[in-house]
Amino acid sequence: MSEEVKTQNTIPLWLAVPITIFVALPFGLWFGRWNLTLWCSFIVWAEYFALGANPSALKLILPSYAYGALFTGAAMFTVTVLGPVMPSLVTPGDLTIALSLGVWVGFMVYSMKWSKTVADGSLALFNGISMLLALYLSGSFPKTGIALAEPWMATLWTILSGFFGAFLGWFNITILFPRKVK
Repeated sequence: MSEEVKTQNTIPLWLAVPITIFVALPFGLWFGRWNLTLWCSFIVWAEYFALGANPSALKLILPSYAYGALFTGAAMFTVTVLGPVMPSLVTPGDLTIALSLGVWVGFMVYSMKWSKTVADGSLALFNGISMLLALYLSGSFPKTGIALAEPWMATLWTILSGFFGAFLGWFNITILFPRKVK
């Protein structure tokens, strides 16, 4: 009969979370226009916990999140290119946004059948979609001043902010310093 190995945290979670926040804050406060979008990072930090709070979760989060952000960035690039020539329903660009997101997000959901990682990481995939839209539509990324480059800069910033959040999740669990107890 094997004895179950129990662990106890050296630092409690209620203390490790504020420590992790203190580590994160400089990246969102001190770099001016190059600040990471911490609310985006914190979403992915939560994903890390939702997907098991262990390093194997990163194998789902990182590719799935980036996939969602990348193809949503392509949708916003399509909007930038086609928006000026497409008719609108109510406001300029609304039909272009609806059609572009419909096509690109539809493709992403359809393509989940081709990748177990992306299918199992659907939470991260959809967070990649929503975080790219949030950063892009709110302008929460460094601007290039080149209209065709903006969707790609937003995509890069979304992915960097998300990957930083994945690091925060890993860091948060690591600083608990779990130890074996009998």
